[in-house]
Amino acid sequence: MNIKSFLARPYASMIHSRVRKGMATAVADQQAVLQYLLKQGSRTIFGKEHELQNVKTYEDYRQAVPIRDYEAFVPYIDKIKNGEQNVLWKGKPIYFAKTSGTTSGVKYIPITKESIPNHINGARDALLCYMAESGNASFANGRMIFLSGSPELERVGGIPTGRLSGIVNHFIPRYLRSNQLPSYETNCIEDWEVKLDKIVQETSGENMTLISGIPPWMQMYFDWLSQRNEGKKIKELFPELQVIVHGGVNFEPYKTKLIDSLGGNVDMIETFPASEGFFAFQDTIENNGLLLNTNAGIFYEFIPAGEIANEKPTRLSLGDVKVGENYALIVTTNAGLWSYSIGDTVRFVSTDPYRLVVTGRIKHFISAFGEHVIGEEVEYALLNAAKDFNTHIIEFTIAPAIQVSEGLPYHEWFVEFENPPADMNAFAAAVNKYLAEKNIYYEDLIAGGILQTLKIRPMKKNAFIEYMKSIGKLGGQNKVPRLSNDRKIADALAQWVA
Repeated sequence: MNIKSFLARPYASMIHSRVRKGMATAVADQQAVLQYLLKQGSRTIFGKEHELQNVKTYEDYRQAVPIRDYEAFVPYIDKIKNGEQNVLWKGKPIYFAKTSGTTSGVKYIPITKESIPNHINGARDALLCYMAESGNASFANGRMIFLSGSPELERVGGIPTGRLSGIVNHFIPRYLRSNQLPSYETNCIEDWEVKLDKIVQETSGENMTLISGIPPWMQMYFDWLSQRNEGKKIKELFPELQVIVHGGVNFEPYKTKLIDSLGGNVDMIETFPASEGFFAFQDTIENNGLLLNTNAGIFYEFIPAGEIANEKPTRLSLGDVKVGENYALIVTTNAGLWSYSIGDTVRFVSTDPYRLVVTGRIKHFISAFGEHVIGEEVEYALLNAAKDFNTHIIEFTIAPAIQVSEGLPYHEWFVEFENPPADMNAFAAAVNKYLAEKNIYYEDLIAGGILQTLKIRPMKKNAFIEYMKSIGKLGGQNKVPRLSNDRKIADALAQWVA
């Protein structure tokens, strides 16, 4: 047995035991985290403005601190950039995580000395829990690839700044550095296609045992590997590949094609990382859902998804959530984010312990006619139809078609297929049926003659890659929004409709 896997076993057992114990104390741990955050935050500019020194209970906290999104934090971030100390958290952040969505501008999320362990230990705990549960430690002996952003950092207001994955890359333990691919020089390449080509070169013929990344870019890596190796499956190229670690987007739409590309059994570990914190991870291979990280400097609140736009929405702490409800996730963190809406919605699949699934994005929905169709519903519809028609989906996005030349408005689905269904109209009808099953408002609009049934626009091969390239967002942690209420993405995609 290799020394790395040998030494990892007792450490995995210790961490796994700690995680299991934490399941029983999750609510109490959350109360303690809130008290700690309030004590630290009361000495900051933000804390004094909101009189956090007088906040004793969660009810007090709800009254003192409103829900905010990033734009509301910009004045505080600007103070930090201008060199002010003790703005949102004591001292100054040690990093800014630079992040941007396809539909929003650049954001600078603070990372502090106290919050960086959350980002590092979350990924570590996911792997060690897998190791303890499965008994598989041998993957620690082989090569591991992390498809991440560049570790090169710029300075904003004197603070090192870059993609979260690039920042975290600096904290990979020394004993794993010799296992890590790609090389530092390759990781620093900004052009995704140039970088991917180098990654393929560096990893070909290596003993790869673990691959980590967000699913769409992992799939692109697999496709390039296969194309350069006479169409071979990934398990043929990497017979010792044992673990895939994924996160950042819902895995289900990518799962079928990724598994097909692998061509053999590989264990999957799902995580829920973001620039604002490492929120949850798959702690067991036997149960659904991701275990919420409840004792790592993050206090969670939950707003029923239908109330997120309300001036005074219902705010729940962890002990009040229910299984099956859709919630907007709100976080208060030891990086100085206070009742911050991260933009994701979640649904608990268990409260003993607290396990959840990510169901979509707050801003990614269609409600042009009051239907409020969300990501979880469209993914359910598309994946079930794909199963019925034995077709694979590569990528998709949806927008409302309101100003139509004839007939009623409709939802327009832009879908890139691995193998398009023979009867596209029948396929669209199946998607429409499944969506109506999930969303009664959509069904009523169809029945009431307000909407006509959805239309599928099959896309050319690599359409979404070309689109992301055209807007300068190919690779890294960038994702295509699945749903929009406007036509910006839809109109841009028109040139790649098959």
